[in-house]
Amino acid sequence: MTRNYLVVFEQSSTNWSAFSPDVEGCGSLGDTLEDTRDNMREAMELYLRETAAAGEPIPAAHPAIVNFDEFDPKREAKQYVVEWLMISLPESATQAA
Repeated sequence: MTRNYLVVFEQSSTNWSAFSPDVEGCGSLGDTLEDTRDNMREAMELYLRETAAAGEPIPAAHPAIVNFDEFDPKREAKQYVVEWLMISLPESATQAA
């Protein structure tokens, strides 16, 4: 089973970073957008596997409004990419509302 989660990718002067508003505390870095996308998918799948193993519900995916002022108030990022990233869910996942 898979689910699409909204992911925000941010380019700095030296690399890319990523986070998902629906999966708090899970983020990733990479040298390129493609590397960061792959790293973020891997990080989210590991995070969700560990969440399911702990008996916690898997976060739901929601359409979101991303407030860039919240994490980049000085507008230091060079570029943003916001997209849905398909994530494989663990077999034992309990779904959150």
